[in-house]
Amino acid sequence: MTKRTAEAQRTQAENGAGPALAHLVEPMLAGMTTTRQHLLAWVHAHGLAALDAVFRDEAMVLAGAKGRHQAQRTHYHWGTAPTELTFGGRRVQVRRPRVRRTAGGEALLPSVAAFRDRDPLTARMMQQLLAGVSMREYEGSLEARPLGRRTRSSSKSAVSRAVVRRTRQRLQEQLTRRLEGLEVVALFMDGLVVAQQTVIVVVGITRDGHKEPLGLRLGSTENAVVCTDLLQDLLTRGLALDGRVLCVIDGGKGLRKALGDVLGDAAIVQRCQLHKGRNLDALVPKARHAYVRAMLRRAYRASSAAAARRQLTALATWLERNGQADAAASLREGLEETLTVLKLGLPPGLRRFFATTNCIENLIGTLRHVTRNIKRWRDGDMRRRWIGLGLLRAAERFRRIKRHGELGALVTALAAATASERAA
Repeated sequence: MTKRTAEAQRTQAENGAGPALAHLVEPMLAGMTTTRQHLLAWVHAHGLAALDAVFRDEAMVLAGAKGRHQAQRTHYHWGTAPTELTFGGRRVQVRRPRVRRTAGGEALLPSVAAFRDRDPLTARMMQQLLAGVSMREYEGSLEARPLGRRTRSSSKSAVSRAVVRRTRQRLQEQLTRRLEGLEVVALFMDGLVVAQQTVIVVVGITRDGHKEPLGLRLGSTENAVVCTDLLQDLLTRGLALDGRVLCVIDGGKGLRKALGDVLGDAAIVQRCQLHKGRNLDALVPKARHAYVRAMLRRAYRASSAAAARRQLTALATWLERNGQADAAASLREGLEETLTVLKLGLPPGLRRFFATTNCIENLIGTLRHVTRNIKRWRDGDMRRRWIGLGLLRAAERFRRIKRHGELGALVTALAAATASERAA
């Protein structure tokens, strides 16, 4: 701040310019708020008037003009009736003309049928909840209600019932859909803890590079029984694994055992290199973190699996010589499975993608974001619904993976591994 600016601000404060400025701004803000309210009321009035005109025109197309004789009449006007349509995030009651067939029975107006087939109300509720609005605050987050019209479905209980019904339906559709015809070349599996309960999630990578959420299970821990049940469910629903499939996991023993029990030799396992580094960080003194991380990065970026193996073995030996026997044992445990992407000879872009569980970590981040405002978890059904909502939310944002055009190299490598196994 310059000396001249400081002096100007001091002079304004002494002369009382601050309160005077506030008196000038307050009427402007009040006018803007009033203008917004009047504009919204104008939009509501004209929107509902246009809707009434559409109803009248459709009734006239079916039954003709009122008060005129029609020899070949097939429909006739039959008064009006109240009906509810979604408007501004709530149900608004409007009057619609009724039209009856001469043969008997009421004819539904096309626009009314179209509005009923859509479900914009639940979609709006979902959008608000995912944005962090609680069910109690849903009514307050909406625009002002149309004047002179009865409204409903915006209270806490109404929102809760609609969301519970819709999430159950969508989750059931997603997790029971048939998987025939889905050409999966890789599976990502990982778990997270929600409300002191472990959730196992599986995401598949298709031949054309799309991410597909395939299933989830809730359990007390990330144990082999839960993971086995999840994988068996995928096969029961028709997931076809022709030959071998690359399975990327965080290194959990339950996940690894389940893959061996269910898929056997069809699973080529890649242990997450980032998780391996985090495990070493927990066992190595902080002063040596930088060196260990640099050695790991150098090894995992090696040009071949043999070179990476030599560097990792040398790092394990160095750890043992420096009194870090537990860290050395952790590094040697599952060492070969951290080098799977190198053994397959994948292009650099795909090698980086399949070397870690970052793909599914992003999904898990979405699940945590969706469930962040829940303070009271009642039962497993509630956990399952909210986790399913987060899973569907993440799936809507999924894009094809980077370098998806190179996935043919992964397919070729998996086929070569299958052929060499059969030859042996």
